[in-house]
Amino acid sequence: MTTSTDEKPTNAKPPGWLRPLPPIGQLVGFTAETMRLSFRRPFQWREFFDQCWFVIRVSLLPACLITIPLGAVLALQVFSLFQQLGAESFTGAVAVLGIIQQAAPLVTVVIVAGAAGSAVAADLGARTIREELDAMAVLGISPIQRLVVPRVLAMAVVAMLLDGVATGVGLAGGYTFNVLVQGGSPGAYVQAFTALAQLPDLWVGEFKALIFGLITGVVAAHQGTHAKGGPQGVGDAVNQSVVISFVLLFVVNTVISALYFQIVPPKGL
Repeated sequence: MTTSTDEKPTNAKPPGWLRPLPPIGQLVGFTAETMRLSFRRPFQWREFFDQCWFVIRVSLLPACLITIPLGAVLALQVFSLFQQLGAESFTGAVAVLGIIQQAAPLVTVVIVAGAAGSAVAADLGARTIREELDAMAVLGISPIQRLVVPRVLAMAVVAMLLDGVATGVGLAGGYTFNVLVQGGSPGAYVQAFTALAQLPDLWVGEFKALIFGLITGVVAAHQGTHAKGGPQGVGDAVNQSVVISFVLLFVVNTVISALYFQIVPPKGL
């Protein structure tokens, strides 16, 4: 009896460039399932409010503490550049627009992803390796609807609310630094801001924070519910959730910013 030497093993691994595709497909499917179950009743309101309070408790103070020096540094850089160009009066407008459109949403969700997202991934990962999610599924309870949906929506809502707080704190920090430290004119700072800023700038910042919060929550929940290998697997899932969230956040931020500038024309003097 002879065997053909041309037969390929059935357990051959895919090429290296194809290996990221299955995890990406799993994440997309998990996202679609989470969004679908978000509209299914009953909604876990108690879990939702508990998670909202948890995210606020671990994210509010760090977000404010980071936004204050960030607004000051942005005002310093813009003032130094515009001083060379003889346009110091536009410092307020550029610094404020940078805080509203870019700095506040990114800082807020980076803190949410690093603090709350890692905690969600660790919590769900621990439940996964203890087979609690499998037990819920056996009892006919959807783990995604019961545990994932409240956490994802809580992170999205709190990220949007924290963006407003971070925006106000960043504006106050930039204004104080420019007026008290750099000797800028308060009237010129406010006048330049009102001349170039517009209401859609605030809306796009809030929209970014909402989308970023959803992405962070979905990634953290996905990594946690797919943790394998015991405690070490949970730690790996937490690390992966933070890294993946940061990469997706900056990519999505670039896309949204590019689309915004194409849809909403800048306000001229």
